[in-house]
Amino acid sequence: MQNGVIYGIDIAKGSSRAQDVPRYAVAILNEGEVTHHTMLRRHKILRMVQKDRPDYIAVDNIYELAADKNELMQFLGKLPENTKLVQVTGGIHQKPLLRLAQEHGISFNQFNPVEEAEACATLASLGVGCEVSLFEDVTKIKVSRARSLGRGGWSQNRYRRKVHGGVKEKSREIENVLRRFSRDTGFTYTLKTTEGFGGYVRAEYTVNAKREQVPIKPSSTADVQVTVKSVERDKIKYLPIKKKGRKHTIVGIDPGTTVGIAILSLEGELLLLRSIRGISHDEVVKLIAEYGKPAVVATDVFPTPAAVEKIRRSFNAVLGTPGGEMRAEDKIALARPLGYSNDHERDSLAAALTTYKNYKNVFSRVEKKAPKYLDIDTIKFHVIHGASIEDAIEKVMPSPKVKKEPGPEPEKAELTDADMQLNRLREELSQKNAQIKQLKEYVAELKYDSGQKERSIETLEHRINKIKGSGYLKVRREKEVQIRDNEIDRLKKELASVRQSLKNQRYHTKRLKQIHKKEMKGEGLPVKIVRSFAKEAIQHTKEMYGLKKGDLVYLENPSGGGPVTASMFTESGIRAIITSEEMPHAALEYFYDFNLPVIKGLEVQRVDDFAMVDPARLEEAIGEWEERSKERLKEKEHQQFKSILDEYRSERRRGLV
Repeated sequence: MQNGVIYGIDIAKGSSRAQDVPRYAVAILNEGEVTHHTMLRRHKILRMVQKDRPDYIAVDNIYELAADKNELMQFLGKLPENTKLVQVTGGIHQKPLLRLAQEHGISFNQFNPVEEAEACATLASLGVGCEVSLFEDVTKIKVSRARSLGRGGWSQNRYRRKVHGGVKEKSREIENVLRRFSRDTGFTYTLKTTEGFGGYVRAEYTVNAKREQVPIKPSSTADVQVTVKSVERDKIKYLPIKKKGRKHTIVGIDPGTTVGIAILSLEGELLLLRSIRGISHDEVVKLIAEYGKPAVVATDVFPTPAAVEKIRRSFNAVLGTPGGEMRAEDKIALARPLGYSNDHERDSLAAALTTYKNYKNVFSRVEKKAPKYLDIDTIKFHVIHGASIEDAIEKVMPSPKVKKEPGPEPEKAELTDADMQLNRLREELSQKNAQIKQLKEYVAELKYDSGQKERSIETLEHRINKIKGSGYLKVRREKEVQIRDNEIDRLKKELASVRQSLKNQRYHTKRLKQIHKKEMKGEGLPVKIVRSFAKEAIQHTKEMYGLKKGDLVYLENPSGGGPVTASMFTESGIRAIITSEEMPHAALEYFYDFNLPVIKGLEVQRVDDFAMVDPARLEEAIGEWEERSKERLKEKEHQQFKSILDEYRSERRRGLV
């Protein structure tokens, strides 16, 4: 409810497009009291507005005040800075004033301009309508010469320098103010200057803020003038004066070191899905609050974790719990259609979706039963918190306000208890009558919808009976043939895939037999495959095939490993490691120290997880590695001896020996 001064205006005589000056009825709403004026001209209203400085000027049609956009802009330019012009019937798509008043429990005589003006003011006080905006949130500040320099004489250049210097000095003063303004508020600005003799001819600032927010006022001196104007829009923009409240949401939480958060609207729309590592409780609450007010905080585990319960209490929300353990397959099936990046996001999303599905049928009944002009989201919120649908609608239903005819107020001393009770009962009766009227309209609307659905059902039944005639069997036969053809095509593709797989298996079997024959003849040695230089890959090979003393290992990807991982090979007592890429230096040094050959580039015959090497080439490669190992050892001993000798010489020079 708006508590400031509000002007309601309705045209009483004439038209803004007519030659005769129109006259208006004005209702001034101030803290619940209403003052009426009739047959006022527009200039009189503007003087009253300058004096009272109202928050809103409410009309049912802005073109009652002005004939066109230019005249409307002139009218807005004469209003105080914080006074807004409101069209209570809406923006581009308007609603009749009478219907709006009925929806908000206001009754008035639509043929009485004074009552219509009061209805406009009352609706604006309830936040109904749109602000009429003709200016962008951009302000132009122009600093220029206050007079023409003229043709001049002997002192023309000195005078020009003085004026241009004054423009530049004033421009710098304004820039200092704007720089502080930008630093304090975050609004940005740009500057465009035109250089002149001794200073600036003009300087123009474009500030990305509303006119009333910019701390610069128009001014003028003998040499310099400053103009401040808002930037005009290309077309009229309508801005709702009643800000939409925070939407109610369903929040799924997966607690832990990495917190998964999923937020759904009460319509099932995914608003947020994130997983954040190391986030605090306060940061989680702040992030959730940015997307609305949670009606339900849900988890995918049972019993409820303490962290989830703490978040639920922060919002006084209802707890959503599965009542038992959810299977991983169920979570994946729920979350896959919306997509997720990790298990934390999957679990939080599954919790939110499970809760939404539990309430989905109730939400559908709410949408069918509730009048369309009410806040459906708030009704759902009350239902979630335990209210019945009827009670929730009653809570959201606005209290009707019945227009009372003006008349002398009875003295309080003369009212008896019976009179006071009678007045109260009459007021309650008026409110109930207004509610009954609204509900009757709603029932009539439902009956109309029901009639439409019945006619639609009759039409569909007629079509069904028609289809079931002679053409129905033909269509059905063709459909069955198509289904069978599709099944045959699918089976052909499946058969081709099986044949290709069988062909590949035969080829692999042949290769394996060849490898086995060479092993039996002593022409090949078996090699065990390790996928990568990681603990998990080495452990996998150990568990599947075993790693024992004397085994040969083919390391597919030697990058990433270090001494700790390399120790798993040396502890197993394998004979040699074969690889096709460079080994990390630290791991290679480790294998040299433990005399475990690392052979690069040796040809390996491989089929799946089985491989074989030529024994002669292996022995040759191991011999080469041993030679390199001996040379490395000699070089290492030489370096060690040289280091000792250098240290001894250094001590001799310092006189320590």
